[in-house]
Amino acid sequence: MQYSEEGMQYHVGVRRGEIGEYVILPGDPKRCVKIAQYFEEAKLIADQREYVTYSGYLDGVKVSVTSTGIGGPSAAIAMEELVKAGAHTFIRVGTCGGINNDVKGGDLVIATGAIRMEGSSREYAPIEFPAVASYEMVNALIRSAQLMSQDYHVGVVHCKDSFYGQHEPENKPISYELMNKWESWKRLGALASEMESAALFTVANYLGVRCGSIFLTVANQERALAGLENKVVHDTDTAIKVAVEAIRNLIKNEFY
Repeated sequence: MQYSEEGMQYHVGVRRGEIGEYVILPGDPKRCVKIAQYFEEAKLIADQREYVTYSGYLDGVKVSVTSTGIGGPSAAIAMEELVKAGAHTFIRVGTCGGINNDVKGGDLVIATGAIRMEGSSREYAPIEFPAVASYEMVNALIRSAQLMSQDYHVGVVHCKDSFYGQHEPENKPISYELMNKWESWKRLGALASEMESAALFTVANYLGVRCGSIFLTVANQERALAGLENKVVHDTDTAIKVAVEAIRNLIKNEFY
């Protein structure tokens, strides 16, 4: 099903013309209001299921924010329907847990690619195909973080479908697989773990649109296990500001 009778996208509840070509994608619906405060003339467009959408303007260009909920399936649905409604550039703004010991609570992580240890991307591409961010989006996020003098890391992140498979792997029936693969991600230098980017990057490649991701590191369980300081931070405002500024700079380069 592509459209309802009113021309509305079935899940996200938006029509073509109601959203901008540039969209920020948080997971948490409550985060949409926080992000929309950085737009001019922001207004609520839709509120269905886990999908909340606001549209407004940055430097005179319409932009939007749509929440995706938790995990790859709902994120993939959001991207598919937002592209049908006219969007072509996406930044996921979310939270992550650090894996690499250099990644501390409060640091920003910009993903260049994602480990596809989830199920959604497998229904779009064979497992041999990498889930990679759009290089324009990675560069835009790096420049924005640098201009704002933020502590950030750039590299590969891990994506999974089970939050507790990461945090309580020893209790799961396939503990042997979860724990051994986690050790592999550590040895390969993965920066952090989250739940949506592998699906979003793969779907974006399939649809021919741009997608990048930036995360606030909430904490790092590996630092705690190593006896290192493990600061816990929940305020996503810095990651949001970096994403908004990245889109603003893209608009300046592409419209003016």
